[in-house]
Amino acid sequence: MTSAVERLVQVMDQLRSPGGCPWDAQQTHESLARYLLEETYETLEAMDQGDLGSLREELGDLLLQIVFHARIAQETEHEFTLEAIAQGVVDKLIRRHPHVFGDVEFESEEQLEANWAAIKAEEKPRDSVTDGVPSAMPSLQVATQLMYRARKLDVKASDGSMREQLRELVGDVDDSTIAQLLIAVVELAREKDIDSESVLRAEMTRYRAAIRSQEGVNS
Repeated sequence: MTSAVERLVQVMDQLRSPGGCPWDAQQTHESLARYLLEETYETLEAMDQGDLGSLREELGDLLLQIVFHARIAQETEHEFTLEAIAQGVVDKLIRRHPHVFGDVEFESEEQLEANWAAIKAEEKPRDSVTDGVPSAMPSLQVATQLMYRARKLDVKASDGSMREQLRELVGDVDDSTIAQLLIAVVELAREKDIDSESVLRAEMTRYRAAIRSQEGVNS
């Protein structure tokens, strides 16, 4: 019996083949990029709404994008199949969880995290802790990732004075307080016709360069 996933691959093959759909046949990785991003955001919205029906549909649309990109890549590299992609994920998960699929034991979450990091570093050697933080992500996510990754380096995103002033002003913070602070920042920016996303992205570009400079890595 053909599984639904196998049938999806077959349908995509037919759409991309001679006699299929002209629109699907002319698509490229580049032309589909915006759809992948849109479907990702729609999936996140379904999660936020707690709508499992919509989530199932949006995950299906995401799966379609994965199958589409895999089919395009397969046209130039025959081994680039959905099966190969899935096998790569299986291998990675097993390799990164020796405490589940092997006989390795950890006494603390810190040891587990350190082992995870060591395995990732062996899999994909990187010159900088900033490698693997996509600049295309929303700037707030970029900032969060860069600050987390640079936490062991003596490179600060700011001098901390503004943070301490805010701490004195608002006291202890929670999710609601942080949300209100972010909203206030956006409101202040709008008053001066400043695009918050753009200015934070520019600042994180400088911060990324500062981190790489501290590491002795060329930008």
